[in-house]
Amino acid sequence: MKIQAKNIKLFKPPWLGISVMLAVVILSYLALLLISRGAETPDEGMALTSITGLLFGFFLLSFVISAIAVVAGIGGGTLFTPFMLAFTPIDSLIIRGTGLIIAMFSGLASTGPFTKSGIGNLKLSIYSCCGYGIGGFIGAQGALWVANQTGINGEGIIRIALGGIVLAIALYFLRGGVKREWPEVKKVDHFTQWLGITQPYYEKSLEKVVDYQATRAGWGLVATCSIGIISGFFGLGAGWAIVPSMNLIMEIPLKVAVASSGILIGMGNCITVWPYLHAGAIIPLFVAPWLAGLFIGGITGAHVLIRVRATSIRFILIGIMLFSSFGLVTKGLISLGYIPSLPRAAYVAALLIIMAGVVLAIIGKLPKFGGSR
Repeated sequence: MKIQAKNIKLFKPPWLGISVMLAVVILSYLALLLISRGAETPDEGMALTSITGLLFGFFLLSFVISAIAVVAGIGGGTLFTPFMLAFTPIDSLIIRGTGLIIAMFSGLASTGPFTKSGIGNLKLSIYSCCGYGIGGFIGAQGALWVANQTGINGEGIIRIALGGIVLAIALYFLRGGVKREWPEVKKVDHFTQWLGITQPYYEKSLEKVVDYQATRAGWGLVATCSIGIISGFFGLGAGWAIVPSMNLIMEIPLKVAVASSGILIGMGNCITVWPYLHAGAIIPLFVAPWLAGLFIGGITGAHVLIRVRATSIRFILIGIMLFSSFGLVTKGLISLGYIPSLPRAAYVAALLIIMAGVVLAIIGKLPKFGGSR
């Protein structure tokens, strides 16, 4: 009877969705491989077998990015956009638009487990989405205007600016960030009290129901609107900023802020992505493998976050962001003509140095920096 009960669970969400998605992915790639055997490659074109391998690589990379992003409490676009802009020649509008789609589906995939467990606050997410959605739409429209006005030089400037933002985020995570796991709300303002956006949930680590409070909801809305502008312009997920704004401004418990951030990004990016979609910057064949991996990775990451505190994930995240920042800044400077093209050895050396730092941090041998942990 126990074996039968376990088998029945495979046909219920989220395992049913994961099984169907995996089956679709496997069948799609097998079909592509069979088609590619008889296809002719045009002059100066890429062979279909190479395209199939590239798409499968995107699928695997998207799974890793989504799982790490959800556990770290950030949108998948925070890793995807800097990495792709730093190390591929793909047009930045396509990457930024796809980055928002990735962040959106990463959040949507994790919404089910978060809301079912009670950690994700749906009322808080819907309220915050009012500011984030408006800001994201403005930022996306600004991105399209800049791309049309500045051309190639604008591409270089955008990469350098994004490199600076990613470096700042990495340093913020490295220092541990200013965060409070269980903030103490001394006074709830009338507006926040009128909204009634808090809800109790069962905290497994404490084995009790936690009934928390919130405050300064008005300032929280202003903060999410500003974050939305940056996210929409650069095609980033916004969990890296939404989590501390909820935690520090509105005094939301850290774990609730992380889960609610994922729900908010899933809803808000549905608005932000429309200008990119209207401009033709969303290419289905490019987006599809990323979404398949993100769906599976998002659910996996959400279940890991509910049960485990993965500190090493934070250091891996920091390493990826530092390497992406290095690639973004150097590529931006090269495109503007300030420095010559760097040899591959320079990127390999930078990667090895960062990887060594990540390993030292995980085993506890890296010197500690200031800031609360």
